[in-house]
Amino acid sequence: MARPVTGIDRLRARLPHASVILFASVVALFSLVPLGFIGWISFDVGWQTVKELVFRARVGELLVNTVLLEAFTIPLSIALAVTLAWLVERTDIPFARLWSWLAVAPLAVPAFVHSYAWISLVPGMHGLQSGVFVSVLAYFPFLYLPVAAALRRLDPAIEDAASSLGLGPWRLFFRTILPQLRFAICGGSLLIGLHLLSEYGLFVMIRFDTFATAIVDQFQSAYNSPAANMLGGVLVACCLLLLGLEILLRGNERYARVGSGSARPADRRRLGWFVVPAIVLQVGLAALTLGVPLVTLVRWLYLGGLEVWRVDTVGNAFVQTIILAIAGGILATIAATPMAWLSVRAPGRLQRLLEACHYYVGSLPGVVVALALVTITVRLVLPLYQTFATLVAAYILLFLPRAMVGLRASIAQAPVELERAAMGLGRTPAQAVRQITMRLAAPGAAASVALVGLGITNELTATLMLAPNGVETLATKFWSLTSEIDYVAAAPYAFMMVVLSLPLTLLLYAQSKRTAGQ
Repeated sequence: MARPVTGIDRLRARLPHASVILFASVVALFSLVPLGFIGWISFDVGWQTVKELVFRARVGELLVNTVLLEAFTIPLSIALAVTLAWLVERTDIPFARLWSWLAVAPLAVPAFVHSYAWISLVPGMHGLQSGVFVSVLAYFPFLYLPVAAALRRLDPAIEDAASSLGLGPWRLFFRTILPQLRFAICGGSLLIGLHLLSEYGLFVMIRFDTFATAIVDQFQSAYNSPAANMLGGVLVACCLLLLGLEILLRGNERYARVGSGSARPADRRRLGWFVVPAIVLQVGLAALTLGVPLVTLVRWLYLGGLEVWRVDTVGNAFVQTIILAIAGGILATIAATPMAWLSVRAPGRLQRLLEACHYYVGSLPGVVVALALVTITVRLVLPLYQTFATLVAAYILLFLPRAMVGLRASIAQAPVELERAAMGLGRTPAQAVRQITMRLAAPGAAASVALVGLGITNELTATLMLAPNGVETLATKFWSLTSEIDYVAAAPYAFMMVVLSLPLTLLLYAQSKRTAGQ
């Protein structure tokens, strides 16, 4: 006798992925906590207090600093990244593979370690000029990676057609090649802009005030400070403005062919005598981005000798960093899995809305996420304040988009027909996904765990604000020692962060090659 159809059955028929949508919705609501926190605090303190804290000279000064920092750093990074990518991908420069790797390698050095190296070399570095200089060296690879990948994918037939119409090399580049790099340039510029808004350690070392440094200063002087909360609100507004500006500049133009055509590599231009300045540029940049940090670290490690490699401190920080990285990486990947599956298997309006909630939180500075969790735990759930659970929750929020990227690509490569075949053989939808799709997506999930874990390794501000007593990561221990001007004792922690960051750099480099079909 057939079982009667219930209301739950009708709901499942209407929403075949109801349970997955439910889990994804819970994560999406959790990701909205920082944004809701800003609105709640603004309502709680009242409009008059908001005006007094936001519309004041100090906020104006920080805003000017932020605008100048973005206005100088991003164009310089674009010019440097596009030049390097063009030399490596489109000219006959010798040792192109080596220069390509050296252009990405600076990502293995955390931004505040770059600053530490330069302050050790030139103690008088401070202010806007120094901030722009170190920021360009630390962040230009975020632009180089997408621009180089885009250059590899460009159709050389378009350039051949432009040349046949009489365009010279320079006009060909600016009228044909550069417009096709718009998406890559806008995406990389957005990444750099968001990093500039969230960076703390780099700018504190060179004594340049930004919103992030001011928020941490306010937090350290008074927990749950309304002034710090309002600065966080202004910082979120800057992030949203940057996101909107990137969408506006990116535009809706298409740069793709209708047919795939016959793939062939682009012709490499002969540099002639320009090869000398091209190689000088590559060698000089490698010396600035890698030589200075490595030489500085080796120098401080040599001065410290074996005594600075104390197992009870360096070893303890290393172990705690690994534990937090593994826990945060696994939990962030688990939290991202429902949305990653939905975005591939069941795209739609609701799914796009939920996916946007997952991604937006990655644009928020760690200091804002930490400030939100501090205020919420202090006011509502005090026992969770400065606990391991709250710290890991911050990591999940900050690195949720990183986990999404790897998972989406891996799930998309798992044929949906295998899921359907498994269900046809008697598996439930959940069993089919777990036993078939997720097994095939396991390499992507492992890559997501690694990406999140290595991001956690170098995270500073959220860890400083949320870490329980006794918990010290490599980043926080390094920061506490550099704050005491003990650069010798700080060197082992910086060195270990670089060592742990190298796999992430290799992974990003390999991913950019795969994206370009190489």
